[in-house]
Amino acid sequence: MTDLTDTVALVTGGTKGIGRSICEALIRRGGRVMLSSRTASEVDAVASELSEWGPGEAHGVVCDVQSPDQCSDLVHATLDRLGRLDILVNNAGVGRFAPIQEMTSADWDQQMRTNLDGVFHCSRAAVPHLIAARGWIVNIGSLAGRSAFAGGVAYNASKWGLLGMSEAMMLDLRHEGVRVTCVMPGSVNTHFLGGEPDPTASWRLLPEDVAQAVLNVLEFPGRALPSRIEIRPSQPPNK
Repeated sequence: MTDLTDTVALVTGGTKGIGRSICEALIRRGGRVMLSSRTASEVDAVASELSEWGPGEAHGVVCDVQSPDQCSDLVHATLDRLGRLDILVNNAGVGRFAPIQEMTSADWDQQMRTNLDGVFHCSRAAVPHLIAARGWIVNIGSLAGRSAFAGGVAYNASKWGLLGMSEAMMLDLRHEGVRVTCVMPGSVNTHFLGGEPDPTASWRLLPEDVAQAVLNVLEFPGRALPSRIEIRPSQPPNK
């Protein structure tokens, strides 16, 4: 089991669902975590709560990953407060589902700017520091990045693009000592669609399943690069 004591991780979208579970898992292994979200009250509350669990610690910064300047400020805030950066987890994402004839330009733009542009902006700002640390970039994708569904015109496009970007980043950075992987879960029971997790959907993955996959990735020895991890429910409903 990897000891992450003194390791510094930056997790975007870290206050809810998958992002929060990733932060919890890192902190329980001793990691120091900077988490971000667009909502100041959530950032402060979650960072305070997770720090109490230890043995690691949590800090928070407000960041809308659609903004290149805010992404750059987020990376600099991590370095200023925690002194280094070893792991970047690009988790922030949004989903707006409608058929093409009903998808608005605003909803299309928000998904592309969050799910794709946000990963690019955060990664570009973090790369020099990750090279120095010989660190990791873990992008939280989706099985929607290889399997289309009706109503997913924007979401599928963003996650397909994220997978392609992740694999290109992996090729760009592997000889610089930075490993890049894309973790691609199937259906996860979270707040993602704006409501509460569905207590009747026990077949779905849980956020901690995705967090476990991230920990597993970080445990690989330096000679190994798991560039893509797919996770799916073991027993989804029969159709």
